[in-house]
Amino acid sequence: MADRRLQVFYTVAKQLSFTKAADILYMTQPAVTFQVKQLEEHFNTRLFERSHGKISLTPAGELVLGYAERILAMTGEMEARVGELTGQVTGPLMIGASTTIAEYQLPRILGEFKERFPQVQARLTVANSETIALKIADHSLDVGLIEAPSHNPNLTTLACCEDELVMICSPNHPLSNRPNVGAREIADQPYVSREHGSGTREVVDDFFKHNGVNPDDLHIEMELGSREAIKGAVEAGLGVAIMSASTVTKEIQLGTLVAVPLSPRLTRELSLVYAPEKFRSKLLDAFIGFVENKFQQCNVDVVPLKRPAKGRGR
Repeated sequence: MADRRLQVFYTVAKQLSFTKAADILYMTQPAVTFQVKQLEEHFNTRLFERSHGKISLTPAGELVLGYAERILAMTGEMEARVGELTGQVTGPLMIGASTTIAEYQLPRILGEFKERFPQVQARLTVANSETIALKIADHSLDVGLIEAPSHNPNLTTLACCEDELVMICSPNHPLSNRPNVGAREIADQPYVSREHGSGTREVVDDFFKHNGVNPDDLHIEMELGSREAIKGAVEAGLGVAIMSASTVTKEIQLGTLVAVPLSPRLTRELSLVYAPEKFRSKLLDAFIGFVENKFQQCNVDVVPLKRPAKGRGR
């Protein structure tokens, strides 16, 4: 309901990127640029400085951003309040998710949520856990699903379910037939790691520290920001990695990877985060409750760690 130009400007100002804003808003970059230009013409002043491929807010842009934040927040609250009076769950919902959750758990959950509440306009941003938490804190997103608890004291974190992490390796790797593997044994192997800021990286680094291994002493062959890239590197024999068991089910069934349990067993909590000071609309409450209920089911999911033996039934 708020002026579309203001919504587009706000997103560009928060991202400091026309390209990223276009992705978030599901618009083309020229359309985003046009909306910002229209707003600049309305105020008869530039709102962004453009230099060497980067943009920054002008003093006028900073002023407009402050008002835009309040106007959009009040508009969202107004729509939510009216929706509550009419008994409807409707409106925009800005969701953030870390890559593992976005790729493996969220599609089914979001699809079912949309079936139940078809008038909700859900928008999904995918990034690592640290980035999602920052976007929740600055109100760029309404709610986030991340792989590690947020350390931001201004956010509320709700643990949704437990996720097990395992070591993955190629089928011909010396550790592939082990019943389990410890931190020191992994430290002796070439290792493929997630990037800093990843929830998985944080949990895995803590695992090594608690089991007598300095993460800086790992033989890291490469750091990758994509789970598919990590799986490809491990399949190619470039090293071992630690990943969520739920992300390698297909590869285990195909026999291209082996997952070995860690000793001691390593689990983490998949968490839902939101800013408590932000208005809790009926829509946000409905989504939080829906996700909590659906994620509880992942606690009983069973992921096979070895490929079924040939000639045996499943």
